Amino acid sequence: MDPKWFKDHLAYTISKYGMSMCVLGLSAELADNGIAVNALWPRTVIATAALVMLGGRVDPKNCRHPDIVADAAHAIVTRDSRRCTGNFFIDEQVLREEGVRSFDRYAVEPGAPLYTDLFLH
Repeated sequence: MDPKWFKDHLAYTISKYGMSMCVLGLSAELADNGIAVNALWPRTVIATAALVMLGGRVDPKNCRHPDIVADAAHAIVTRDSRRCTGNFFIDEQVLREEGVRSFDRYAVEPGAPLYTDLFLH
């Protein structure tokens, strides 16, 4: 618990902590039933409609398309649920494990520097 995570974005931090607690609790609760519960976080900022709420502070050209999260989620849900539960995944790491080597296709503007997600600094 460090105030730096709450100071400028309290609601977002609460949602991340809540998601983390749900993953830990539900993965333990449902493991005997073979039901997996995992978290998936982006390594970079994702260009979604939510960026509009930031009032132009984030330039979409420095972001990735949501497809990267969708592809990583697909990779996770097709894994063996009895062996893959209670994890906190990062989209790019998941796709690297799946053999992806180039991430240019996910960039809004290939070659532009990417913003790292807030909680991965």
